[in-house]
Amino acid sequence: MAFSIPPPLTLYIHLPWCLRKCPYCDFNSHATREEPDTEGYRRALLADLDLEKPLAAGRSIASIFIGGGTPSLFPPREISALLQGVRERLSTVADLEVTLEANPGTLEAGYYAGYRAAGVNRLSIGVQSFDSGSLRALDRIHCGEQALAAADSARRGGFERINLDLMFGLPQQTREMALADVKQAIALRPNHISYYQLTLEPNTPFYHSPPPLPSEEIIWQMQCQGHRQLIDAGYQQYEISAFSRPGEECRHNLNYWLFGDYIGIGAGAHGKLTDLAKQRVVRRWRVRDPQRYLEQAGTKGAVSGQRTLDQGDLELEFLLNGCRLNRGFSRNLFESRTGVSFVQVHDRIETAVDRGLLSQEEGGAIRPTELGRRYLNDLLALFLPEEQ
Repeated sequence: MAFSIPPPLTLYIHLPWCLRKCPYCDFNSHATREEPDTEGYRRALLADLDLEKPLAAGRSIASIFIGGGTPSLFPPREISALLQGVRERLSTVADLEVTLEANPGTLEAGYYAGYRAAGVNRLSIGVQSFDSGSLRALDRIHCGEQALAAADSARRGGFERINLDLMFGLPQQTREMALADVKQAIALRPNHISYYQLTLEPNTPFYHSPPPLPSEEIIWQMQCQGHRQLIDAGYQQYEISAFSRPGEECRHNLNYWLFGDYIGIGAGAHGKLTDLAKQRVVRRWRVRDPQRYLEQAGTKGAVSGQRTLDQGDLELEFLLNGCRLNRGFSRNLFESRTGVSFVQVHDRIETAVDRGLLSQEEGGAIRPTELGRRYLNDLLALFLPEEQ
């Protein structure tokens, strides 16, 4: 393996609390009936960043993503102090993208303008649906009316870049209901729409007690026809579940899919960093429990684990991400981000091409075909290690 230049570097900040844990959510989020110690947690995050700062020496942060949990439980003053603390510790690019995830049920009237003034320039709003019945089935804390008002309120608060998260395949949802959600999302004129299927993840209430879901055929119609509505409305699909206006892709997520580097701070946060000096790629992750994190942040005790990726890990992780992108990836990108010769994966790529799941363009791009996007799991399975 040989690395010559590091990939772009971004920062992920995890705020772990929610007012209520959704029954489909497998993220590291924790319901709280009490107001979280936002000031204490913000101080812990910056102490944690101090620990990671040497790993970013000489590099600039290209984007910041504040996720959760429900980050909009944190008032604008804390987000402002947090971002100021980040800038004091790390170099950032001039056109830094700063995204905050928000729940319509937690956004108070003055919060939109407050977040914008704090330095957040991209708001990702988890509406999930505009149908109050569907939202109740998901046990969301907001209603359809709040979902409708969210994008408009964000614009009045000064946001020009807005993403709406939308789910389909919801309990007892019909195809018509799913497409009505897409139509309504388009009418709100966001820059970006994430349109993804509800999945039943292990260790969630929905997994252990599944709700009545639409059939696979109906879900496929929701996906295909929803995609068509978005494309006809001028949105470009650049990843399996991501659509944007031209030039409005989520830079932070693109960095993940292109196997870039990122620092992760906060309870349960993961990071990935390329170490040129030692010619390796290392993943490290924080302790998941918020209280333990508060106690350990700024010390090595906050790091729950670390792993150096071997050649097989690098190949697999790059391909699992790159094959999700409509534009795919190049041979040169594969080699520069993994340090592995493309010869090592050539046969598997050729198999995918022979099966019609990938195409190799004349200019060198390797990208999923329409068939490959439809049967993504089958495509990705070609790159998984064989069971012994």
